[in-house]
Amino acid sequence: MSGASPIAVTIAGSDSGGGAGIQADLKTFSALGVYGASVITALTAQNTRGVQGIHDVPADFVARQIDSVFSDLAVDAVKIGMLSQIAVIEAVADGLSRWAGTAPVVLDPVMVATSGDRLISQDAVAALRERLMGRADLITPNLPEAAVLLGEPVAGDEAAIVAQARRLIALGARAVLIKGGHGTGALSVDHLVTREGHAQTFAAQRIATRNTHGTGCTLSSAIAAGLARGLTLPEAVTAAKDYLTAALTAADRLAIGAGHGPVHHFHAIWR
Repeated sequence: MSGASPIAVTIAGSDSGGGAGIQADLKTFSALGVYGASVITALTAQNTRGVQGIHDVPADFVARQIDSVFSDLAVDAVKIGMLSQIAVIEAVADGLSRWAGTAPVVLDPVMVATSGDRLISQDAVAALRERLMGRADLITPNLPEAAVLLGEPVAGDEAAIVAQARRLIALGARAVLIKGGHGTGALSVDHLVTREGHAQTFAAQRIATRNTHGTGCTLSSAIAAGLARGLTLPEAVTAAKDYLTAALTAADRLAIGAGHGPVHHFHAIWR
């Protein structure tokens, strides 16, 4: 950690509705006591009901943002979210090579919004796998995203989930957290597998709410915040899972939009 004020940077897309993407990441960092900086990779016209449009930020301007942030701020952790185009993926990979140093990198391979709208081009998936997975200390796909990255069917049981995580590690990832939010049952179970072969599960009660917009962004940015504060990877995942569960539990205290509303990032602060 760089000093008294841990710093995390999110490299992701903007959600104009405020519930996911850059906005969710910065809210999460702030709620967890971490200073948040940002590199915006795309602008979305988006609300709780869906994505109405995507405007990609030119790759050279993404690179300029990376250079501006990292040349001035002592970054303790990096979270990467929506990267919709090959040129932007390459700009981020090159930027990490220039600047990231030893700062841990959490890659959330965002592909589909909660509304079901696709957020990444098909040809960009291969670039994500080839250029960025090897740069990440942790990747955090959900069940469908893990399947897309591998070109396989969605895993149907715990053994298949762990096997997919190991195959993702074989492709270059140092550690994989496959999120269980798309699963079934009373518990939402995430599976963490590391390059050293360790496998660990993190279970939480599945919360009955339709306000689930931004859950994936929130979990990955909460992990990055924990790493920025000096937690070990298992500690950061545990703390992030607890934070997200509380944010989901409190989500119905908010009345935002007519669709899938956001989780309550500031559940412990707002009264």
